[in-house]
Amino acid sequence: MVKKNISFELMVYDSKEELGELDSKLMEAAIEARKKAYSPYSKFEVGAAILLGNGEVVQGNNQENACYPAGLCAERVAIYYAAAKYPDVPIVTIAISATSKNYVMDTPAAPCGNCRQSISEYEIKQKSPIAILMTGETGSVLKCHSVSDILPLAFNSTFLG
Repeated sequence: MVKKNISFELMVYDSKEELGELDSKLMEAAIEARKKAYSPYSKFEVGAAILLGNGEVVQGNNQENACYPAGLCAERVAIYYAAAKYPDVPIVTIAISATSKNYVMDTPAAPCGNCRQSISEYEIKQKSPIAILMTGETGSVLKCHSVSDILPLAFNSTFLG
């Protein structure tokens, strides 16, 4: 047996004000998108903003319905919209902002497993990492270099033969 350690670099900013200009603008776009989320059931609002390689910013937010599993997360709404509108333009960064109507969320929320898998698919497709910025309503901002940081040993097409 061999024991291995998997680790990654995570940048932790005390607040949005510490971000550089480009990341700050992207996070503001995610916050703007979050405020338009449709989440009458969970009361959990998420906004995402994607910076594309051509400089365009695409937004998405979570969309729920009474048949809970049929809703869609903000990250996937934004990714799929970007892929539909700009199919050959790489995704550079995705910013995610989450909060709750029930309490002040002062810690960042990372993408769910489905969203991590979707981000991973696009990293593989474009052959380059997608940086991820995450924040709550207040508090710190986390930034990682790639979804592979938060989804090690990801399932991908190589397993499909």
